[in-house]
Amino acid sequence: MKKRNIAIIAHVDHGKTRLVDGILKSSGMFRENEDISTKSMDSNTLEKERGITILAKTTALDYKGIRINIMDTPGHADFGGEVERIMKMVDGVLLVVDAYEGPMPQTRFVLKKAFEAKVKPIVVINKVDKDSARVDAVLDEILDLFIELGADDDQLEFKTLYTSALNGTSSTSSDISTQTPGFEEVLDAIIEEIPEPKGDVDAKLQFQPALLDYNEFVGRIGIGRVHNGRIKVGEMVSCCRLDGTVKQFRIQKLFGFYGYNRIEIEEAEAGDIVAVAGLADISVGETLCEVGSEMPLAKLHIDEPTLQMTFGANSSPFASLDGKIVTARKIEERLARETQKDVSLKVEPATNESFLVSGRGELHLSILIENMRREGFELEVSKPTVIFKEIDGVKCEPYEELQIEVPEDTVGTIIEQLGLRGGAMENMANFENQVRLLYTIPSRGLIGFSTDFMTMTKGYGIMNHTFKEYRPYTDVEIGERKLGVLVSMENGTSTAYSIGNLEDRGVMFIEPGVEVYEGMIVGECNRDNDLAVNVVKGKNLTNVRAAGSDHTVVLKRPRQISLEYALDYINFDELVEVTPNFIRLRKKILNTEERKKMEARTK
Repeated sequence: MKKRNIAIIAHVDHGKTRLVDGILKSSGMFRENEDISTKSMDSNTLEKERGITILAKTTALDYKGIRINIMDTPGHADFGGEVERIMKMVDGVLLVVDAYEGPMPQTRFVLKKAFEAKVKPIVVINKVDKDSARVDAVLDEILDLFIELGADDDQLEFKTLYTSALNGTSSTSSDISTQTPGFEEVLDAIIEEIPEPKGDVDAKLQFQPALLDYNEFVGRIGIGRVHNGRIKVGEMVSCCRLDGTVKQFRIQKLFGFYGYNRIEIEEAEAGDIVAVAGLADISVGETLCEVGSEMPLAKLHIDEPTLQMTFGANSSPFASLDGKIVTARKIEERLARETQKDVSLKVEPATNESFLVSGRGELHLSILIENMRREGFELEVSKPTVIFKEIDGVKCEPYEELQIEVPEDTVGTIIEQLGLRGGAMENMANFENQVRLLYTIPSRGLIGFSTDFMTMTKGYGIMNHTFKEYRPYTDVEIGERKLGVLVSMENGTSTAYSIGNLEDRGVMFIEPGVEVYEGMIVGECNRDNDLAVNVVKGKNLTNVRAAGSDHTVVLKRPRQISLEYALDYINFDELVEVTPNFIRLRKKILNTEERKKMEARTK
């Protein structure tokens, strides 16, 4: 059977996954009476909740006698490493761009990777049904981006399609009235524009995993493309390791992909995208070959982590009260299991009870924490910090490209804040009472910024960023929260009386009836210093003043604390306590007197 291998790439939330779902559903692979309403490429619970793709996924369909393998890639910058490796598995890309937003930072990143891999692009302008769609202007912006990124003549002659993944329609014209149900135009364009995979079925075997999965029964699974030859279940193969050694093993299982399912197969040949099980420590970029004919392919580049934080066993007074899995040994086992399938994650011991976990960004690490708390873990995590590198004897730090879109009346405040965080403006454009700003900024300047950003723009701002490069370190203090916090000085249950008396000191994070402990952060101070407060104090009753004689205390609504907010919010002397049902902020040093002594010594 003839084949086409293609990846769908885009900025986050431009409609990749919904488009893949629509293509599958319009390809005729499901029965008319089959319930496919609950099926989606985003099968992970967190993916469904957040509406983003976290893990790259493979699917396949048959159309006009041709097998089309499709890779649905993550759109967020933190998972960009997967996109880069997937380019080695495919011969073309569908570049999906929002008909209103146009090319965004991640669009530039993924397209640059596609050009470097010399794959053929097809442009899909999605969401053309939106009232705010500006299709022609966006197409011009895409062409400008192609030229800017150095596209060759063949890549500049790209085919353009117009779709509404939400409505399940597509066309080859920008005129919305020409939209027709289904995505046959997209499938036809893939067959016409994307070349067949290169590779010789009769040559010696070469298979290279670009992604990893993990299964309790068979261990690590390498997902990749058969570049040459054939691979069969039960045969002995040689694995050319990254360190230059060779290890032989037997293929236990082979998996292919069709629709939403992973299916067991007996054999695959050049051009097929399959998953291989049998070697417990198979790694990305290694090459499987026939025994005696070891010809390794070029190693794949794996993005290095740019951010790190400490994960440790919960040490608060409330440890073990909520979670089922609380020991450092269990946390270490869980992190080791995660590194089996996530090559961008690095884990090393920090102390007996804690581990230094390095990843590609705040979202990358916060999703791991969220998954762990849902599995019943209790842990405490530190503020994320950037990873510095020494390049040619010079200390360097990661920089990011930041693109933000804000209402005109908030631009001044945003520019001032980004200046304080070390940002340099590259471009500024106005359209429809909105201003789009393009900045280059140190990664540490973005830690904690999203919280301030949403406050400054009253929730109307849009912020996107992607890793750009390492540059020499600038010795400027960036990223610390300016305001202090209200810290509990007692253990007990918070009361309405004490919270009511503290409201003029700042914003509370808790409401009455919440269990607190000494050193727990209960609110934000309206000054730049921390304040130890008593939130468990009750009203003194006398024989003159009875319990119910005063008016009911009317309290302001406390600020809601999400995991991402907490990681953004804390300073370097604070921790986030994460349990299945609670997210608490706390000081590293819980005792009030000890904390004051430490602060006095550091001043």
